[in-house]
Amino acid sequence: MNSAGPHDAGAVFDQPVGELLRRRAGELSDRPYLTVVGRSFTFAEMDARVDEVAAGLQALGVTKGDRVATISTNRSEAVLIFYAVTRLGAILVSLNPFLKGSFLAFQLGHAAPKVVVSDAQGVAALATVIDEVPSLEVCVALDADDGVELAASRLVPFDDLAGLGTDLDLPDVSATDVALIVYTSGTTGNPKGCALSHGYLQCAAQGFLDALEVGPDDVIYGTMPMYHVGVLCHTILGSLMTGIPATLDAHFSARTFIARAEEIGATVTYGVGAHGASLMALPPSPDDRKHRLRTLMVAPMTPATQEEFHERFGIDPLAEIFGQTECIPVSMTPLSGERDRGGAGLPAPQIDVILLDDDDRPVADGEVGEICFRPRHRFAMFSGYWNNPEATLAATSSLWFHSGDLGRIRPSGQVQFVDRKKDSMRRRGENISSAEVEGAILRHPKVADVAVHGVPSELTEEDVKACIILKPGVEVTPEELFAFFQSSMPYYAVPRYVELFDDLPRSAVGRVTKAVLRARPAVGDTGWDLEAMGFSVDRADRRTVAG
Repeated sequence: MNSAGPHDAGAVFDQPVGELLRRRAGELSDRPYLTVVGRSFTFAEMDARVDEVAAGLQALGVTKGDRVATISTNRSEAVLIFYAVTRLGAILVSLNPFLKGSFLAFQLGHAAPKVVVSDAQGVAALATVIDEVPSLEVCVALDADDGVELAASRLVPFDDLAGLGTDLDLPDVSATDVALIVYTSGTTGNPKGCALSHGYLQCAAQGFLDALEVGPDDVIYGTMPMYHVGVLCHTILGSLMTGIPATLDAHFSARTFIARAEEIGATVTYGVGAHGASLMALPPSPDDRKHRLRTLMVAPMTPATQEEFHERFGIDPLAEIFGQTECIPVSMTPLSGERDRGGAGLPAPQIDVILLDDDDRPVADGEVGEICFRPRHRFAMFSGYWNNPEATLAATSSLWFHSGDLGRIRPSGQVQFVDRKKDSMRRRGENISSAEVEGAILRHPKVADVAVHGVPSELTEEDVKACIILKPGVEVTPEELFAFFQSSMPYYAVPRYVELFDDLPRSAVGRVTKAVLRARPAVGDTGWDLEAMGFSVDRADRRTVAG
């Protein structure tokens, strides 16, 4: 097994993913490995099935360096494809299955896959853009024919893969070879493809294992979608590297989460902030503590909510972690470390972290700057943006990778996430952190979730808009909200616009896609312009005037 211990910056991840699976199959053989949406595999069964699928892909012409794209929700075939592709030295392109039209066409066209593996809905979406993907030779269909028309020579049922090839001729694959391309959300311009090596995926997985302090008696539970790199590292590779069992379900369901965790005996799990909020929004139940879960990695979550969550569910939430697809983790604090629930962890041992201003100069202690980092380990970061050296170079200046996130260093030494750099606002000459305004609004007892963004203003740089989800069964008035705003934040940060939502648009990793919110009118059908309604804050004496 991987001998790297917690916080071991010198850990070695020199074997490719396929070779690690082969080793585990030999060492652990019939030990339970992974259950994916009800289909269970031992280590040996997974290895044997991967060889069959790899032989089929090889018979279709897949060779080292070729791209194979997947368009699918979580299912066992997607895991087999991941391992088979990487065993062949090819590169998996894991796409969001909800992509369609120009969004799908761009990512497929940019990655130029030779093969696409897709479920029925993905095949239907592919059919509308297939002429824009000249590299595509074969579509492997995960589901039975549903009437979607593709050229006959392009469509191969997944169940036929095992019979296409009998001899498997494996190339030499290195841990430095790219194993996976994951496209970023692309909130400005087209998304970029993060190229992730075999060694990086294992290094990232080790970061999850260290933070959660996973041991031989643990059982891993995953509910995140497979097009998010976290589930590959935390659930699929985390189980592979430790030899302990894992379960990956189709999706997260707050209503069934606790019961499902009890059913499989899960002890550790991984999610995003929205998962924690969804669980907290449920009515309290006598079964809230009926499980073995000891921790849930979930960020962001406010310190107060962390305490409430721990008290209610008996699960210690770990929000002291920060990272992005290009580097997982940048910072983290393990469960048994000195906790600072307002922080996002200490700099990871394999990473140097610095906060820089707009001129790439270090900021003073306690000041806000862009979180920048560089590797101390050759597999600590991504390999660059696929087929986009200009973007790779642009993200790296003064020998530091620029995250695009703002932060500060807390007295504990932990990094504190403040805001996305592009999500910060400037109003009446003052810089405003949307994250800090969101944190203030979340203290309102009727607010379940909120996203804050800037709206262009004719009179000032920007006005502030709060997009709010209320807790079930409650109502709120403009007067009530405005009184709360002015009592809990500086005058310049008080939102002018409020809009009530049933749900907020989110990316694959659970972050609110504020670009979608910004595209909406300042005052929607369920929105208020508080200024137009007569509410204002007197700058001189900070009194609220309704009028």
